[in-house]
Amino acid sequence: MEDLQRLKVSDNNRFLVHEDGTPFFWLGDTTWELFHKLNREEAVEYLENRAELKFNVVQAVALSEFEGLTTDNYYGRRPLKLNAEGLYDPTMPDTDGDYHYWNHVDYIVDRAAELGIYIALLPTWGDKYNLAWGKGPVVFDADNARVYGKWLGERYKDRTNIIWVLGGDRPLHTGLHFDVNRSLAAGLSEGDGGSNLITFHPCGNTSSSLHLHNESWLDFNMIQSGHHAQVRVNYGHVSADYAKTPAKPTLDAEPCYEDHPINFKEANGYFDQADVRQAAYYAVFSGAFGHTYGHHCIWSMTTEQTPYFIMEWREALNRPGAAQMQHIRGLIESHSFLDRVPDQSLLAANLEGANYMVATRGERYGLIYSPNGLAFTAVLRGWNGSRVSASWFDPRTGLYSKIGEYEGSDEVRFTPPTSGRGCDWVLELSIIE
Repeated sequence: MEDLQRLKVSDNNRFLVHEDGTPFFWLGDTTWELFHKLNREEAVEYLENRAELKFNVVQAVALSEFEGLTTDNYYGRRPLKLNAEGLYDPTMPDTDGDYHYWNHVDYIVDRAAELGIYIALLPTWGDKYNLAWGKGPVVFDADNARVYGKWLGERYKDRTNIIWVLGGDRPLHTGLHFDVNRSLAAGLSEGDGGSNLITFHPCGNTSSSLHLHNESWLDFNMIQSGHHAQVRVNYGHVSADYAKTPAKPTLDAEPCYEDHPINFKEANGYFDQADVRQAAYYAVFSGAFGHTYGHHCIWSMTTEQTPYFIMEWREALNRPGAAQMQHIRGLIESHSFLDRVPDQSLLAANLEGANYMVATRGERYGLIYSPNGLAFTAVLRGWNGSRVSASWFDPRTGLYSKIGEYEGSDEVRFTPPTSGRGCDWVLELSIIE
């Protein structure tokens, strides 16, 4: 098997591309507990399912949130040894004996590569340097973070399907928090020779750009739009990142998870397929270079149903929102890629809140997303009198239906085939040769 090409930032600093310059649309899944909770066979089952659904990135954590230092993985192993003071020590990875913790990580990373999947690999969850909540324990300082980062970088320098993700859902409050992440980044780059991209996963309702946009080690921004309000507004986060200088690629790497309790309260109900679709199209059409999906019972690898985690992870593999994510990847990849920009001027007017519409365009096409199937007026004047073909694209099925042809100098009113919650539609406009 040939190695996957490494990824790099595009020349226009808006996208990720392969080493040979060909475009890369990030379609991610969130599985923070992958290395900690699953055995080999389960990990392969999960990865094969995701590859079949056209996911090409998996976000996973080496030192995971659910007591990833203090409880064993499936094979009875832990990632770090205890030092003389009886503390888990990042400078002492446990690589003793047969099939240790890091062998298991290696195995999963390599199986992912065989399936065409990149691992967005967090060296640690954020509670290991900032115990704002969770169980920790805090084990990092600036010095041991650099040693650990260098060790990780050296271990995975020959794997071409690695993207480093610092952070891990914790805020940066003190100088120590910044120092730990800078040291991790420096160690990783020293270890792998700077061959892999580095980003940062922030806490909820914010972006890595808040504190880190100008850090030299930050190759692209990550947003966590989060799980609070049911009305999606992540287009605002993406637009704000897109407007920053210097330009850096951005994406929403943790929007609302499918079947996650709204605002973390089961009594509010749960986010569904309509919510996760809306988050995806809002983000991508607003300028994101890709998107990450998540399911509440998959990131956690849940094995027992509760009102908070409402199904086992295997059942969650087949939820409708996950299967529908491939359609946004297919839609974007079917058009010219590196010339795509957000462009709200394709809309003559907009609506507010849950009915807000977003638009994006390339040199010879435009796409407009109506989240509840409400009618809108498209502005075709940007095509200077060319004939424009219009079609509806169904985000639930990935199917197209032709509407007709129009003059590229007009404003045209379009009414989607259906309307109501869950009846989102994309208008595709293409210049006719």
